[in-house]
Amino acid sequence: MKNYNSSPRLKNQSSNHTGDRNNKKGGWLSSLWLRFSLRDYIFCMATLFLFSIGSLFYQLNGGAPKVLLEIRQYLGESTFKDDHGPPALKVLPFPSQVIYNRVGKCGSRTVVLLLRILAEKHQFTLVSSDIHNKTRLTKHEQVDLMRNISSIPQPFLYTRHVHFLNFTRFRIEQPVYINIIRDPINRFLSNYFFRRFGDWRGEQNHLIRTPQMKDEERYLDINVCILENYPECSNPRLFYIVPYFCGQHPQCREPGVWALDRAKQNVVENFLLVGILEELEDVLFLLERLLPHYFSDVVAIYKSPEFWKLGNLTGTVRKHTPTLEALHVLYRRMKYEYDFYDFVRDQFHLAKRKIGLRSAQMGSAHEPGLLRELALTTQKPLLDEEEEEEEEDEGEDKDEQEWQAVEDANNWLVQP
Repeated sequence: MKNYNSSPRLKNQSSNHTGDRNNKKGGWLSSLWLRFSLRDYIFCMATLFLFSIGSLFYQLNGGAPKVLLEIRQYLGESTFKDDHGPPALKVLPFPSQVIYNRVGKCGSRTVVLLLRILAEKHQFTLVSSDIHNKTRLTKHEQVDLMRNISSIPQPFLYTRHVHFLNFTRFRIEQPVYINIIRDPINRFLSNYFFRRFGDWRGEQNHLIRTPQMKDEERYLDINVCILENYPECSNPRLFYIVPYFCGQHPQCREPGVWALDRAKQNVVENFLLVGILEELEDVLFLLERLLPHYFSDVVAIYKSPEFWKLGNLTGTVRKHTPTLEALHVLYRRMKYEYDFYDFVRDQFHLAKRKIGLRSAQMGSAHEPGLLRELALTTQKPLLDEEEEEEEEDEGEDKDEQEWQAVEDANNWLVQP
């Protein structure tokens, strides 16, 4: 039997088939390599095109698109910040944190009305606290309040009836403070009648504010309250303005030189401006100069007829003037309050002179003349009781005229 496997012809055929397979395999690999090379080329060109578009977009918009930054953050740390630093933050006006720790019955409701209009107009954050009867805080309450204030979106203006808070004591950035005070006796009178009878916003306003006040207290004659030394009309309740600037220390609530000096020091070191209500229009003018990003156009708004329709509703009702004897007693009891008031008034007038404002006239055009007269009267040096008895006969006619002038002004109504 022939062995066909060993025949030369069969061997030639086998070698030819093997060569054909090799040739086919080599051609397939060549076409596959060419196909992948073309895909890679197209991919590279597309990537280069997208990179060029991205670079152009980056240059035109001043930074990388947000989606790229998010991708970088998702993939891990990038060297972009190492080379270029963090993205530019929003430029905030200075100062961007302001606190108005408003003193009760010193025009604060009028100023808050203005701030509500200004916050909408100038797009800053206004936070006006509804807490009115908690001015002294524990240490933990101070820290909580300061942290809450610091978390408000900037620029912000925070306002509340609260004694001065020292942020730096707890290593928190100290905001800028502003405030307004008024003649201490006028402030006391406004508060006395407001607690009893409210203001023009509603006849029952006083009943809502002091619902537990008995009629004998509500209708207590103010002269009796002062001359018979009722707690409401004597110290330490008369020591009211100074603690707002002294701070949260317990000694700040004790009438004395220590609290007075500390309050003055805080005015100089921590308050951008402390104005006086008797010159409210000038206060607003200075605030417009010092904090234009908050108070720009405030004087024009304050003078507008539309605002005065709202502002007049905050006037205290049934307010009248005590006798001169009662005023003299009040002045003696409030000597530290008047020392502080005189200091603040001098500082305010100094600030006015620096920008060219004159201080010849006390008060604004909207305030009754009796407000200015009483402020001047209560600030004059008063005679001792023995000296008053010696000069009683000589000054009888003059006293009679003064008494008549006060009695004619019993319908006195001023802004809060």
